[in-house]
Amino acid sequence: MSLRAKILTTVCFASAAVLAAFAAGGSATVIEKRSQKMMQIEMEATGHGWVDVRTDGLQVILLGTAPSEAERFRAITRASTVVDSSRIVDNTDVENSVATAPPDFSLEMLRNDDGISLIGFIPSATDRAALVSRLEAQQGVGTVTDMLETADYPEPDGWGMAVDFAVETIRTLPRAKISVDPGLVEVNAIADSPAEKTRIETSLARRRPVELKLVSEISAPRPVITPFTLRFLIDDEGARFDACSADTDRARDRILAAARDAGVKGAQGCTIGMGTPSPQWGDAVVMGLKALRELGAGTITFADADIVLAAAPDVPQATYDKVVGELESNLPDIFSLKAERQKAAEAEGTRPEFTALLDKDGKVSLRGRVTNARSRDAIESYARARFGAASVYGATRLDPDLPQGWPVRTMAALEALDTLASGSVVVTPDLVRVSGITGDQQASDTVSRLLAKRLGEGAAIALAIQYDRRLDPVLGLPTGPECVDRLNGVLAASKVSFEPGSAVIAAAGEKTLDDLAVAMKDCQDFRMEIAGHTDSQGRDEMNLALSQERARSVLMALMERHVLTENLVAAGYGETQPIADNGTEEGREANRRIEFVLLDAKPIETEGAPLPAADATPVTEAEQHADVTDETEVTAPEGEDEAPLDTLGDDAPPMEEAPDEAHEAPAAEDTQTTDPGEGAAPQATETTDGMPAAAPLDTAPDAESPAPEGESAAPAALPEQDPTIEVPVAPAEDSPAKPETRPDGLDTSE
Repeated sequence: MSLRAKILTTVCFASAAVLAAFAAGGSATVIEKRSQKMMQIEMEATGHGWVDVRTDGLQVILLGTAPSEAERFRAITRASTVVDSSRIVDNTDVENSVATAPPDFSLEMLRNDDGISLIGFIPSATDRAALVSRLEAQQGVGTVTDMLETADYPEPDGWGMAVDFAVETIRTLPRAKISVDPGLVEVNAIADSPAEKTRIETSLARRRPVELKLVSEISAPRPVITPFTLRFLIDDEGARFDACSADTDRARDRILAAARDAGVKGAQGCTIGMGTPSPQWGDAVVMGLKALRELGAGTITFADADIVLAAAPDVPQATYDKVVGELESNLPDIFSLKAERQKAAEAEGTRPEFTALLDKDGKVSLRGRVTNARSRDAIESYARARFGAASVYGATRLDPDLPQGWPVRTMAALEALDTLASGSVVVTPDLVRVSGITGDQQASDTVSRLLAKRLGEGAAIALAIQYDRRLDPVLGLPTGPECVDRLNGVLAASKVSFEPGSAVIAAAGEKTLDDLAVAMKDCQDFRMEIAGHTDSQGRDEMNLALSQERARSVLMALMERHVLTENLVAAGYGETQPIADNGTEEGREANRRIEFVLLDAKPIETEGAPLPAADATPVTEAEQHADVTDETEVTAPEGEDEAPLDTLGDDAPPMEEAPDEAHEAPAAEDTQTTDPGEGAAPQATETTDGMPAAAPLDTAPDAESPAPEGESAAPAALPEQDPTIEVPVAPAEDSPAKPETRPDGLDTSE
């Protein structure tokens, strides 16, 4: 082949190669652009606009951030329908997903006579073995069954605190279900009695940490009420209950509605209990209250199935006949009605009286008239048995003309007096008056039932009984000095710390404030001072202002913890009351302090609200607080309603002789001297329902009658009646006196 032919052939092959390469490149570019365009359109059309499509030859590259892994998978699947999946390069990623929320942890503790069962879902960090061991270590628990599930998540805030509180609580409740959630504990339990119910509720409230929410429902059996008594009266003071009993919630609501229609003001209560004589108790009571409302004044007393309706003397005869007739005709068959018109009251000073006064120290003075010497010995012996041999002072006079049944009335009055913390009873031929203060919310009910049982349901009684919760043994509330000691004990264990030179409470002081808030729960009835103190460094005026601000900061911090602070004042004393040497760092640290000071040992408010039938608000079955009183029988001879005590036979055992000192007047500082010749009466306290706490005494001997032989003619002093509960407070020996003056221009009061 010639050279020219060879060159031409080479050129042809080269040209063909160039043309082939150009054609191939153009074809690839067309395919890339087409694939990119088709893929982008498909992604947009199917809702995957977040995908960014790129091409590299035949490869289709997917870029972008998918909102979720599921969206990413759906986009890739959709892309494989446009081009072959082998050509797809997945370079997409997924947004950071929110961390999975931890599960809701909860724990239930179920306890009965067989043991404790643990059911729930708890964090793995909770030591199950230690929890079971703590429960098994409690005496009388029995078998602990662990049916818990766990999850590996951190313990939520408040979980450990709630579990600790629940474990401590289940120890005291033999029949209970306790539900635990972070920061929340729900307690459902059954108590053996209303008093036990109150003790449980009080204990829960005292032990609850400030940060913990507590929901409790404690149920107790209904009390047995005997006799089943209700007493309602309308007089010049208005309409009110002396005692109220109901057998069901519905009956209680109907009775209270009828009482409101009859003129009762404010919230009333009625004890729901067992022992009703008839399921129609509510019907009968509603009829009786309506009848008394029509009469306008008088009393109606229900004692089991016996009803006594006593109309006021000024009720018109026609009205009396109409009302009594309608009531007799419509009462359920089991109930019997005795209706009568009250007699007009005798002139003051013409009727005989017997009075017994119980002071706050437990001393009893007996004054007034008794039938004979045997009756006097019996009454004094009975009083010594009730109140203590050394606590009874007798100063009674003999009157053989007293009405029949007088000794029984005086005995019943003394028994009623024994239900009070302090007070008086006055017995007259037509009335027994009981007034005083008690720590039993159901005292009025108890006294009404007692007197109805001893004297009959028709006996005329007047009650002015007040409840003071600080005398309630179930609540066990501390005194003022005990409160201050408790609060200062918290501060002694851990001081409230502040930022240097500031009134800002440091983080280390928050736990102490929480403990103070818990300690304040039962101490909000006493006036106290939060006193701030500093060391001697710095100017006097600056230290005084700083101590005042720090005391104020503590007051505000307690308020933020839901502590009622109306009883508290904040005061600063600067460096004026050191308790240690300011020359040493330890002494200065001790002088920089907060302390509580008792301003008044008496509660802010006298807890003397009159007691009607029950609490001031309607109560339910689970809210009863009274046990049935175990009453000592004073029986009358068969066939007589009331028998005098002088019917004792000659062979009766001799009564205890009163010591000579018993007829001497008590010490002057404990008594109030009265002149019986002038008809003076012991100081009376007016109660909120208008009845005096002590009625005037008719104990003066007749001018013509000498004193009986062996009886002191000198008038006996009577204990002063004081309805408030005083707690003497001795000043602390290690507390220096507060300065009488402060720098001018600074107001350190609250």
